[in-house]
Amino acid sequence: MRATLSGSSLTAKQEEIAARGIKAMMPIGRPFLDYSLSALADAGCTEICLIIGREHDLIRNYYQALRPKRLHICFAVQQQPLGTADALRAAREFTGSDSFLVVNSDNYYPVDALRKLRELGGSGVIGFERSGLLQSGAIDEERLQAYAVLQTDANGHLRGIEEKPARVEADALISMNSWSFTPAIYGPCEAIEPSFRGEYEIPAAVQYAIDNLGEPFQVIRYRGEVLDLSTRADVANVERRLAGRSVQL
Repeated sequence: MRATLSGSSLTAKQEEIAARGIKAMMPIGRPFLDYSLSALADAGCTEICLIIGREHDLIRNYYQALRPKRLHICFAVQQQPLGTADALRAAREFTGSDSFLVVNSDNYYPVDALRKLRELGGSGVIGFERSGLLQSGAIDEERLQAYAVLQTDANGHLRGIEEKPARVEADALISMNSWSFTPAIYGPCEAIEPSFRGEYEIPAAVQYAIDNLGEPFQVIRYRGEVLDLSTRADVANVERRLAGRSVQL
């Protein structure tokens, strides 16, 4: 996780996980990822593939020992940390010919938003209303500048993705990296060039699919909060908001 910020305080176990850089396993009573997986199960997603790095046996060992009842969990290994589109390619065998969801492991999404995305059954993305993300206080105005803004056409289809805009308009729809894909996304994942960071990124693959393949991506407008566990300073806030939350895997 990113460096400690003023006012942040972690337990010894949380510090250990933060130092290993496995945000999904941050203990919030139980691993943060448990809450996210429980939400996916509530939304009707029962087949899960966790994309992990070669060094992340902690995740594999935990879920293999846990033996969830509502979920069937398998694993795909990203051999090198070469970006989100490269990670997606690692799961190609798992997804097969079906449509599928791709979400961040360090975000907790509303069950209703995940359900709407699953029911889409095609290419799409949740566009979170700026005002809804700010309303609960889980995400502040400064944090919004780090996210991408979705640009839509008159039919509610995705036209473009503006990464880290200088200004976020009041009616902006924000991408929190909650996608629905079909196998059509894999061609663009192979075709794109690496970013300036040397990574193959999902937004670039999506833009390629729109511009070169004419793939329509439906933007599902949604008003609600997303919990983002990006820094040590986020841990206390996430703990408060997940307190008492039921987890059933």
